[in-house]
Amino acid sequence: MARVLIVDDSVFMRTVVRDMLSKDPSIEIVGTASDGEDAISKIRDLKPDLITLDIEMPKKNGIEVLQEIGKKKDRPRILMLSTLTTEGAEMTRQAIRLGADDFMPKPKDIPHVKEIGNELISKIKHLIALPRREPVRHAEPSAKKVADRLVLIGSSAGGPQMLDVLLSAIPADLKAAVIVTQHMPVGFTAPLADRFNRLCLLPVKETENGDVLESGRIYISKAGFHTIVTGYLTEGCRTGRLVHSSAPPVHGVRPAVDKTFESAAPVFGKNIVSVILSGMGNDAGEGALAIKKAGGTCIICDEKDCLVYGMARSAITHNAVDSVLPLDSIAEKISRTVNRMEGNCV
Repeated sequence: MARVLIVDDSVFMRTVVRDMLSKDPSIEIVGTASDGEDAISKIRDLKPDLITLDIEMPKKNGIEVLQEIGKKKDRPRILMLSTLTTEGAEMTRQAIRLGADDFMPKPKDIPHVKEIGNELISKIKHLIALPRREPVRHAEPSAKKVADRLVLIGSSAGGPQMLDVLLSAIPADLKAAVIVTQHMPVGFTAPLADRFNRLCLLPVKETENGDVLESGRIYISKAGFHTIVTGYLTEGCRTGRLVHSSAPPVHGVRPAVDKTFESAAPVFGKNIVSVILSGMGNDAGEGALAIKKAGGTCIICDEKDCLVYGMARSAITHNAVDSVLPLDSIAEKISRTVNRMEGNCV
């Protein structure tokens, strides 16, 4: 049983979150708090396993609560519920750097708040089960190597907790660049990259316009732009350079997985392995087909491990799938597939 404390200055949000979480028999709501001082007192008295923590609150805000408890070894898991604003995104990034375990964007409009219930429950269960460990420290490589092999990962609803498992299992000596396109609101892919950078053996960064792909690095597609892979020749190696595109959303999203997959296919061809995780809608199906036609490989996650199966099912519908695997087997499959590729660098 996961013991949860809900911290939010809004009576409405406390009530809605309590109602959503109470539907799951494995979660016990041990209390609620309306401000940071109340939260610290109740954390001490109630000893919850996890707290959902609002950022903007009276007396002490979420950042100040983190500064006080964030580095204590016996502290509860901390899940930030962050407002969908530029300021909210930046404070979320600060919260991750102060030790928050994860975050979830909080819809501003009341009708959409209840839609996050299943994902919130899934995220809480995942965080409770996740073993505590020290943040990974990445040493700067003595020589950067441009990538001639590419791993592409697409996900949406339910994806971040799956990415925890997958990305943290990818070995430090992977001979490929990795691009993750996760549907997220604008501003929230930077804290996502910071969080993964703490967990993964490979260094992680949010994409920047003009990035030349490096082997052994993970790139998180920046929200608000499509991540386009263009061909680039350097140091005797054909690799990829990233371009941020403001073209209209595809499938109602930007970044779209299809745009990244389709643009990468002619650049890396048979040296691509694509992976599709949990997500609603049809994004990724056409891109997976483009990669398949170019000689690349497509892996989708088994439905039992996905919160939503729309994106993976779209790849099946396009007859573009090579393997269907449980989540905990995908990292090994990626490594074996990359190791069989013939590089293009001289």
